[in-house]
Amino acid sequence: MLIGVPKEIKNHEYRVGLTPAGVRELSKAGHSVLVEHDAGAAIGLFNDAYQQAGAEIVTAADAIFQRAELIVKVKEPLTAERQQLRPNQILFTYLHLAPDIEQTRDLLNSGASCIAYETVTDAHGGLPLLAPMSEVAGRMAIQAGAHALEKTQGGMGVLLGGVPGVVAANVIVLGGGVVGINAARMAMGLGANVTVLDKSLERIKQLDAQFGPQLKTLFATTESIEQSIQTADMVVGAILLPGATAPKLITRTMLASMKTGAVLVDVSIDQGGCFESSKPTTHDAPTYQEQGVIHYCVANMPGAVARTSTFALTNATLPFIMALAQKGLKGALLDDKHLLAGLNIYRGQVTYQAVAEAHGYDYSSPESLLN
Repeated sequence: MLIGVPKEIKNHEYRVGLTPAGVRELSKAGHSVLVEHDAGAAIGLFNDAYQQAGAEIVTAADAIFQRAELIVKVKEPLTAERQQLRPNQILFTYLHLAPDIEQTRDLLNSGASCIAYETVTDAHGGLPLLAPMSEVAGRMAIQAGAHALEKTQGGMGVLLGGVPGVVAANVIVLGGGVVGINAARMAMGLGANVTVLDKSLERIKQLDAQFGPQLKTLFATTESIEQSIQTADMVVGAILLPGATAPKLITRTMLASMKTGAVLVDVSIDQGGCFESSKPTTHDAPTYQEQGVIHYCVANMPGAVARTSTFALTNATLPFIMALAQKGLKGALLDDKHLLAGLNIYRGQVTYQAVAEAHGYDYSSPESLLN
């Protein structure tokens, strides 16, 4: 199969769909890989390394979209990229379609088959291609939030871990999944007082067993969220409904009860955000204020640590890319129900229930279309 890796064009997005090591594995298996010139140069993955691994370097993304059977990216394709997709082409990347009607419509019109990293599953009920970036984003949330708490950034001027004789910051984490666990771990490591809220009693018990009394846990209800945020210096939104729009757990009315200069970090922003006041921001302008509360809502947080993120992502995606290359689209999907769960759009049909519901499209079972 001919696989194409274009350079990412989203604001401050320096990740790349494959590392040279990933290209080498595909080349050894007899596949051809096109990599756009300087696609990984910003993170030290230079053209020479890709060529030595067996890739063909092309000067522009146009050649990749024209020639490749399988497009491997990191972020959702922007308008200029979506216009270049062809019928029967395979797109494998993060999509986050539920909050994005324009992208959904363009991908349907393209005739391409689009597999979303974030909805591929595993045998344990996890999301193995989302997990590496969730780990990065969870840890970065605390790093970014701590910076936003500084007075020069508009925050209240609080040091996350305090100092001897001065109280540490209160960090509230909404959601005890991969993002939430990593955020809590980082915040506790910096000495903050951390509370995780989750709706699963089983997850709360797991967190208690894992971290002990250092981590406080609460069952998530509207009341417990309202009460917790009143004393919070930082709130991390770490809610995920796979493939669906995130629920709004903090309303604009609730913002009024928060401290002036407190910080909200919405890691769920890719899925529409879990705060009513959230709107996507960029690494160029990562924060804004509403009702005196600082909002950090960067939609590609792991892009700031792009080298770490790229290696972590390729480690997770490579087996699936290899399966698609070896077996073809139908063969790979029918052989692996977990990869099949990632199929969001197939040749003009919506094949993921939550996306269809979000935008009012008819849902088509992927099995019925492939068999």
